[in-house]
Amino acid sequence: MHLILLLKQKENNFSLSIFPKNTNLKTPSVDSVRKKHLVSFERIAGLRFRRLDLLNLAFCHRSYTNETTDDIDNNEKLEFLGDSVLGVIVADYLFCTLPDRPEGDLAKIKSFVVSEKSLSVISKTINIDRYVLIGKGEERSGGRTKKALLADCLEAVIGAYYLDSGYKDTIKFVLKYLIPEIDKVLADKHVKDFKTLLQEYVQKTYKSYPKYLLIEKTGPDHNRTYWMEVSVAGTIYGPGNGKNKKDAEQNAASLAYQALVIKAES
Repeated sequence: MHLILLLKQKENNFSLSIFPKNTNLKTPSVDSVRKKHLVSFERIAGLRFRRLDLLNLAFCHRSYTNETTDDIDNNEKLEFLGDSVLGVIVADYLFCTLPDRPEGDLAKIKSFVVSEKSLSVISKTINIDRYVLIGKGEERSGGRTKKALLADCLEAVIGAYYLDSGYKDTIKFVLKYLIPEIDKVLADKHVKDFKTLLQEYVQKTYKSYPKYLLIEKTGPDHNRTYWMEVSVAGTIYGPGNGKNKKDAEQNAASLAYQALVIKAES
């Protein structure tokens, strides 16, 4: 049953999972000061948790748990769960609301809206950067501004909310922030930063980085065209071209991303 129908159901505790939620997570305690912080976050984000310790765990970055003496988990398992729940919600929404679009278009839209860049922007909108718990070293290195850290924390919050309140409420939370991003893509008003998208994919899939190579410059000095190739895990993509190196890299990254991600998902 698709989410459009799920939103119309009257069950209060509807959940996608068929498994009992015996998480065995070691959650951090919530003192009075931290409770005020978490309640403030709930108000900003439009959430209401039954268990604030689950929300608190979603904010516990690995660097924080490595430095604390408390026996608690970090937020990575919640991030894993939240990433999957987020993907299902967005995919189902696109499937239901864009029935005439081919698979490739749906995959492309989904790739943009659940990207690290998009999620990190949403994270800042709801002040996740203020409430995330990080270690001293991570704090000194600017951890609160790192896109990957913020995007991962948002996915952890989604995972925690799913465990706490079920699929129905999680749908409402996710779509509240993701529908505007989907609309931007449909109106072609989103920023198509293919270099960032490609780097995120390559880091996650191959544990490496794309490598760009200038292969040619054509035209007179006042009207140069640059030609760039990009290497991903030993495979060359491109060339992409542009009037400067940055644009040429973006176009090469676009070709690689189309081949590696969008075509593969379609």
